[in-house]
Amino acid sequence: MVKKIVKTAKKAVKKDMHDVVIIGGGPAGLMAACQAGEGGQKVLLIEKNDELGKKLLISGGGRCNLTNANPNHREFVSKFGKKGSFLFSPFSVFGVQDTIKFFNDLGLKTKTEAGFRVFPESDNSADVLNVLVNRATELGVKFMLSTEVASLKADKKGKKITAVILKSGEEIMAQKFILTTGGMSHQETGSTGDGFKWLKEIGHKVAESNPSLVPIKISNPWVSELAGISLDNVGISVWQNKDGGFQKALTKKGRILFTHDGLSGPTILNMSKSIGELLEYGETLLSLDFFAGFGLDQMHEMMKKVFDEHINKKIKNLSFKEVPGKIFALILKQLEIDLEWEINEIRREERFALIEKFKKFEMTVAGLLGYDKAIISSGGLNLDEVDFKTMGSKLYSNLYFAGDILDFDRPSGGFSLQLCWTTGYIAGKN
Repeated sequence: MVKKIVKTAKKAVKKDMHDVVIIGGGPAGLMAACQAGEGGQKVLLIEKNDELGKKLLISGGGRCNLTNANPNHREFVSKFGKKGSFLFSPFSVFGVQDTIKFFNDLGLKTKTEAGFRVFPESDNSADVLNVLVNRATELGVKFMLSTEVASLKADKKGKKITAVILKSGEEIMAQKFILTTGGMSHQETGSTGDGFKWLKEIGHKVAESNPSLVPIKISNPWVSELAGISLDNVGISVWQNKDGGFQKALTKKGRILFTHDGLSGPTILNMSKSIGELLEYGETLLSLDFFAGFGLDQMHEMMKKVFDEHINKKIKNLSFKEVPGKIFALILKQLEIDLEWEINEIRREERFALIEKFKKFEMTVAGLLGYDKAIISSGGLNLDEVDFKTMGSKLYSNLYFAGDILDFDRPSGGFSLQLCWTTGYIAGKN
């Protein structure tokens, strides 16, 4: 369905003078195209891939976490850190409820899940892409796919961009230009930092990009045995080696997912930047607390009761809803407790050791995975060079920006796409 829609708009008349040229066919670019098209502008969108929205299609695990419906506006903006102050004005123009209404009015039904995360009812990101492409096509937006841009042609004295120069050498002129080329995460989707390079060439400042919201690599070889296991409301602590001893540096509680080489999931992704910073200063451990909220006294009482109730069972037949079977078996192996032992054979000190593992299941952090696994990348265009009332450049009067090309950090949970919808809307309207 998606490819069929995209291919119908594969050719655009290159020689025409366009009102607006948009570079980048992701969520920010498509939203900008819809808004500029609604304003009656003659719009051309250039995309280097052979299809639109490649990263949008894989967002939210293919379900597309459209936005985050946290009703507290200040709390929402705070998720973007200190730089979030730049977004008060844009979000007041086109915020979360405006985004939901935009998609609902175009026929996309949405639902809100835990953590205020908003998804299409269909759980299919292709439906989100189809809505955007259909709307843009209805408004007369033209698309050039499989077209790579080499640079922006700038008149620095006149403070204007005069053309987009394609890798073929051809120049495409327009009255105004919107740059929505994204960051550097998931480079297989086309986000390779091209826009950063072009901006530097014309005098804009760009902060160095690094992988952000990225899974963590664990050095313990047994981690691959746990791939696919997910845990909700587990306690997560990060420990930093200081002066020969480990000190707790970070604590969270939330959802995680074991992968073949480490850990992922919303809470791990949101902790990844801080973990990466800790790694720069030495060895870092991560521990899981499967019974977060239970004190040691409660744990001892609970375990004694379980052991008493199942005194003649084999230890391997015990089960705890908080500890998946594979993890329980691994813990027993690490403690050298034979799976065939009966509960009445387990000594007091072994029971205490089991409790300690339940409360502090340790692993060694090897590092962060790269851009190919990152949900977003940090870095980007210096925000002081952007007029957030219009999303326009302060250096060039006819250049605008939207989406991940901007230097914002944000957590997972719909915040990145909302940044795209809001900035794309404002750039397109202006």
